[in-house]
Formats: sequence, structure tokens, C-alpha cells
Amino acid sequence: MVWFDRSRDSSLRPVLNLDSSIFVAGHCGLVGSAILRRLRKEGFSQILTATREQLDLRDQSAVNYWFQANRPEYVLLVAGTVGGILANSTRPAEFIYDNLMIHATVVHAAHLFKAKRLLYLGSSCIYPREALQPMKEEDLLTGQLEPTNEPYAVAKIAGIKLCQAYRRQYDCDFISAMPTNLYGPNDNFDLESSHVLPALIRRFHDAAAEGRRDVVVWGTGSVRREFLHVDDLADACLFLMRHYDEDQHINVGTGEDLTIRELAEIVRQVVAPGLELTFDPDKPDGAPRKLLDVSRIHDLGWQHTIALREGIESTYAWFIENSERVGVARSKAPPGLVIQ
Repeated sequence: MVWFDRSRDSSLRPVLNLDSSIFVAGHCGLVGSAILRRLRKEGFSQILTATREQLDLRDQSAVNYWFQANRPEYVLLVAGTVGGILANSTRPAEFIYDNLMIHATVVHAAHLFKAKRLLYLGSSCIYPREALQPMKEEDLLTGQLEPTNEPYAVAKIAGIKLCQAYRRQYDCDFISAMPTNLYGPNDNFDLESSHVLPALIRRFHDAAAEGRRDVVVWGTGSVRREFLHVDDLADACLFLMRHYDEDQHINVGTGEDLTIRELAEIVRQVVAPGLELTFDPDKPDGAPRKLLDVSRIHDLGWQHTIALREGIESTYAWFIENSERVGVARSKAPPGLVIQ
């Protein structure tokens, strides 16, 4: 077994050219679709994708076969099973199994078939529930995780450690980034599995359309969250593929947060200003605060550009344009909506 020193001349780093072959694992999801938009906008000509029907990312043999046939030079690993508190609490085995397997198969295949670089995308839920705010990269594994999403968080932490292990043992150029809460076009607006911001948009829209007077949100509304538009994340992913080469994962966010009550007020102003807003304090809040320290990525030269109000407005416009696709008319919502 050989362990490698990763300190190296940045001029030796692989160059991401417009004709480089790039595999976006998870291209149908919120993040993957945003990365596709960004790659196409920049003019990349060899973008590789595979649907769930074409490739089960939990199956190592199938993933190996696909990598051998397609030989991607660069890999953006953004696939996974995701959801809010309700989904995490009712499907914990699915969340930990699917994500562990997806991370392991793709990382291993990227090593076997000599991908030049892989970017693994995690989640801010990897940090301890009681971590000091804002949360630094060094805070990983320094305390207990938030119980409501522990299986998912454990899988995401395993993905970070997996990339680090392959870097150290095999000298693979694998890096990891941890984004904050995301939203934007192609989000999941299903009220039984979505995160808080798309759920708020859906709830206010449905209430207005059905002539109801109020919207109920689980929890007290006092917990704080940070939100990043997915197009900003896509920009950050390409930035990191070009400029980042360290063993430690790196946070990606805005460095700004607000209470869930404040978020709900903004969504109400955008979607349905006349509705009343109430909270159900008997329902869980989740972690009290989740704000990332983004000083490292800022020091590298990247910052977000899409303001929250602007992002919510454009996301709601997308929701309206795609109302049939997201199944608005078929909503069977629970009595309140949950926060992540």
C-alpha cells in the first residue's frame, strides 16, 4: 500500500476543455439538471448522462460496464436519494442504502477506469446538530448529528471519506463539496418528500388556487436556514473542477441565513400575498441553525450571484410554467409542510 503526498504543482492539474467528456451522475435531479444547463451554456460538446432505467447506480457491475464503455474523463457525482424531514423519518433505510451504494459504485468505477477528476457533492447536514455557527469544514465529526436525517448524513459523510481514501491510496484526483440548502428550477414540489422552500411555494400556490385562507408550517418558524440557488451551485461546481485540489471537502453557500418565518413571508409575498401564515409548534423544527462558513471558497474567488428574493421569483415562474409536469392538480398534501 502506497500513500501519496497530494501537494503538487497546480499547472499539472487536468484541464477541463469544451471537448472533454463529462459524466453528470444524477442529471435528472435538481442539481444535475442545473449542471447540464451550465455545461451546455458554456458549449461543452461531450456530456454523458444515463437515466435510472439505463443505469442503476447502486449496481457496481452495471456502473463498471457503463464506465468501461463510455470512459468519462470528468465525473460530477450529484446523484442520490433526497428529501425533507418527513421523507427522512419514514424511509431511513432507503436513504442510507441508496446513497452509500451510489457513492461507492461511481467513485470506485472512476478509479478503475482512470477518470481525470471527480467532484462529489454532499450536504450541509453532515455537520453536528449543535455545531458552532457558521459551520466550518473542520467541524465534521465533532458532535452528534441531527437525528431526523442521521442515515442520510452518515451516507454523505461516508462519501467524503471515500473520496479522501481513494486520493490517499490511489492518488485519484477526487474532491468533495458540501452545499447548503438548495432550490430552483426542476425542484421537487411534492409535499410528502420536498424540502422547505419548494414545499412553501407549492403550499401557498395550492391554498390560493383552492380558495383557502391560510397555510400551516410545521415547527415554530424560529429555526434558521441558508439557501443557495441551484444555478449558483452549478457555477460553483465548475469553478471547483477548475480551481480546487485539496483532500478536505469545501463548503458552498451564501454565508447568509434567515428564519423559516422570514422565508415563509418572502414566499407569501411572491406567491399569494393575501394568505395568512400559521405555525404548528407541536411538530419538529429540525436543527436549530444550519449556516455554512464559506470563507474558503470566497478566498478562492467564488461567490454566489442570485439573491434569495430574485431566486424565489424565478423558481415560482418555472413552477407555473411547468405546473402540469409537477402535478399541481393532483396534490394530496399532508396538513402541514415540514422543514429540513
